[in-house]
Amino acid sequence: MPVGTRRDTLAVREGLPRSVWGENSEALFLTSSFVQPDADTAAARFANEEEAFTYSRFTNPTVTMFERRLAALEGSESCIATASGMSAILLLGLGVLKAGDHVVCSQSVFGSTMMLFSREFGKFGVETSFVSQTDVNAWRKAVKPNTRLLFAESPTNPLTEVCDIRALAAIAKEAGALFAVDNCFCSPALQRPVELGADVVIHSGTKYLDGQGRVIAGAICGTEQLVNEKLMPVMRSAGMSLSPFNAWVVLKGLETLSIRMEAQSTRALQLATWLEAQPQIERVFYPGLSSHPQHELAMAQQSGKGGAVVSFVVKGERKGAFHVIDSTQICSITANLGDTKTTITHPASTSHGRLTEEQRQAAGITQGMIRVAVGLDDVEDLKTDLLRGLATL
Repeated sequence: MPVGTRRDTLAVREGLPRSVWGENSEALFLTSSFVQPDADTAAARFANEEEAFTYSRFTNPTVTMFERRLAALEGSESCIATASGMSAILLLGLGVLKAGDHVVCSQSVFGSTMMLFSREFGKFGVETSFVSQTDVNAWRKAVKPNTRLLFAESPTNPLTEVCDIRALAAIAKEAGALFAVDNCFCSPALQRPVELGADVVIHSGTKYLDGQGRVIAGAICGTEQLVNEKLMPVMRSAGMSLSPFNAWVVLKGLETLSIRMEAQSTRALQLATWLEAQPQIERVFYPGLSSHPQHELAMAQQSGKGGAVVSFVVKGERKGAFHVIDSTQICSITANLGDTKTTITHPASTSHGRLTEEQRQAAGITQGMIRVAVGLDDVEDLKTDLLRGLATL
């Protein structure tokens, strides 16, 4: 089906051709299997000799529509959808790593990502070195002859640290390794890592791709060779597939991704600017602020936008942070992000609660830190909501 080439048009048009019924809204195929016309055709399709749908664990039209649309938005050749963002990282590891391989990973990534690389992959003989997100030389020095993967988030959760994607991509290429970027915070509406040299883009579709906190989803964008030869065989056997219903929900979420990210980024900058002026706050972390250490790099990589996540440290350590969080009446106290409803959480005890204190300190996550994922609430209401706790610290 011919579509335009610009991102906003792709977000509402890219996918499979309409069915014989001519539906305008993409169809939801809730079926576990697909009837084949005859035994010979079934054999050919299951042997991948013919492209068709056979079994929804690895082939489903609704899921394929989502995969094609996200690949188009990211500017990648292909995409494979998964049950969650973490299952996307798991699938990547199972597809490209083996015992004896080495990974270089940012020490500032999401807590579950750190646990997956250090503990779960470690069980099977994969070694991971964690380095500073922003120190390019540390990444270069950490590379070994057996390094197969470099992995980073940009911006990171929750400090919004930004890595130099072009520089790390060059290091990976020189080492003969893949470079994967978790693009969850920006989404392709703000940042396209493939255009900056990344080999792989990871998504938690649960966040901004859906955008309304409705379902769990994940995806990997990369080359056709990576998806077809490395990832799809694992998917067929392991089955960490995205359900058709969840794929349909996130597919529809992509249609409003650009306007949501624009609006939420604007609100986040307004809130971050206000937070910097509050005497009860020690520091604000937001790439859109000139005070952010990687501000210029972020603006260059992220279409001039800071994204929708703001983190800040309040006085009073954990007690002070809990007081501010518990005093809110509008913000939703939840560790999720990417919703139209603004969420607030204490990273040290939620998203990064399973890490050791040493790991949290290395990542810069203190007990006084609060993360706010700005939604579509009115900014003045959000200021009033946070001031309830800040004013009474």
